[in-house]
Amino acid sequence: MTATAVKLEKSQAEKALSAQAALLNDVTKRLAQKNSDNGKVSVSKMDKTQHVFYQLAWMTAQQRVAENFIVYAWDASKGTGEMEQKMALTFVAETVSNIRSELAARPAEYELTYQELFSKLFSDEINAYVEAASKMENYEAIVDKIVELGHFGAYGLSEDHENFRGIFKDFAENVVVPHAEHIHRHDDLIPAEIINGLKDMGCFGLCIPEQFGGIQPDDRPDNISMLVVTEELSRGSLGAAGSLITRPEIMSKALLKGGTEEQKNKWLPLLASGEKFAGIMVTEPNYGSDVAGVSVTAKEVDGGFVINGVKTWCTFAGYANLLLILCRTESDPSLKHRGLSILLAEKPSFDGHEFSYKQDGGGTIQGKAIGTIGYRGMHSYEVSFEDYFVPKENLLGGDAGRGKGFYFQMEGFAGGRIQTAARANGVMQAALEAALRYSQERKVFAKPIYDYTLTKFKIAKMAMIVQATRQYTNYVATLLDEHKGQMEATLVKLYASKIAEWVTREAMQIHGGMGYAEEYPVSRYFVDARVFSIFEGAEEVMALRVVAKDLLDQALAS
Repeated sequence: MTATAVKLEKSQAEKALSAQAALLNDVTKRLAQKNSDNGKVSVSKMDKTQHVFYQLAWMTAQQRVAENFIVYAWDASKGTGEMEQKMALTFVAETVSNIRSELAARPAEYELTYQELFSKLFSDEINAYVEAASKMENYEAIVDKIVELGHFGAYGLSEDHENFRGIFKDFAENVVVPHAEHIHRHDDLIPAEIINGLKDMGCFGLCIPEQFGGIQPDDRPDNISMLVVTEELSRGSLGAAGSLITRPEIMSKALLKGGTEEQKNKWLPLLASGEKFAGIMVTEPNYGSDVAGVSVTAKEVDGGFVINGVKTWCTFAGYANLLLILCRTESDPSLKHRGLSILLAEKPSFDGHEFSYKQDGGGTIQGKAIGTIGYRGMHSYEVSFEDYFVPKENLLGGDAGRGKGFYFQMEGFAGGRIQTAARANGVMQAALEAALRYSQERKVFAKPIYDYTLTKFKIAKMAMIVQATRQYTNYVATLLDEHKGQMEATLVKLYASKIAEWVTREAMQIHGGMGYAEEYPVSRYFVDARVFSIFEGAEEVMALRVVAKDLLDQALAS
């Protein structure tokens, strides 16, 4: 069978993905058996070949995104058509090429033989499909169709969510974008116009049920609304708008998971209205993604606790007037993560890059913004506490919540991670739009650079990636709505964060020398995208300690 004889069909992509999924499943089971003790996964054994497990997580992410893209492209209810189907078929071919290339490079480390690998993933049928789907003519057809239709693919949203998207798209373009470059270039603060506008729109109550003053239905979560808003605001500016609802999202999820009824009734309405702005304090100078290593202490005193220690990378900590602080309340070091609790601490709101506040009782909190290459506007601070008093009533979950802060925090992080994927989608979308626009305007050798095949290849590939990532993000949101999908939230955060760097890099490259200048916002998209793989959990920790370990746990249990 030759490539020219192949007519691309959905069934070919499904067969290739199915064969690949079966092989990845076998690989995962074999690795689980090899890296376990007494029926349980051994992290110490996994650490001896970390590159294998990092790649297992990355290959699994690519596989899941591709599988979902095919489902989306043929779902008539999503408003998809021929363009989305061609995108999906080509994207799947790229995914198969990527995964089988990695496996072929070191089969023994994946517990495979060359014979097994080639018989299952390099059959004549799969080879013919991959070659046909990867032809340049497909990329050209995709990008020409994008220009003809005037969009990059159907979002696949319900009518209500699409209307919601339109409202925040307008806000991003008319209110956020005019401030975005100034904030970035001058490392400035988010103006009141943006914050107050989002307050008025109820933006900070997106993840809070209606009974507590939010706009989320009481009977069910609605993570899609949060993703839609986050993506559109991030398309306008990651630092000036796209991350504003992340902190209330994390805090409200933790409150809903572990808070007492009194705490929910007190704090959630204040968060929803924007009267209280949240700051999240988990990371420490010596402990980043290793949350269980937290060393900031909260010692019990008469009427509450006093906090001592230093937290870092506390985004929006200056402006925030309600802080979620993960502290060590139990002195026994053997308790590790079971010795952590969450305290909700109040402080005044401050503008500027530094702040200091002394309580009436003498406790102090001080913060200084950390200079960063991008993600400017909210500012991330290093914050120190000295005998900072927090009343006992602000211990999340009350006495029953003592020692459970780690688990409450993980509930908040799941929402934060899928929201990071949405932020990445928004920045990628902005970069994609800028790249297409510039390619049509800029002429090189007497014709627009859009007319060159390499440019079309890049833009088509960028469009496929953005659409595939967006659709998988939305799918994971439906899992979270059903109180499932914790690992998948990490998986899509891992994928979207890493792939956003490639998309924004290529958008910048299409701009040539002007991409390196601050005159065009594409340089901002590039430096902003770099943060995704670092915050809300570094990609290596997410891949090794969350995704890969969970995959091995599932394999042993099956």
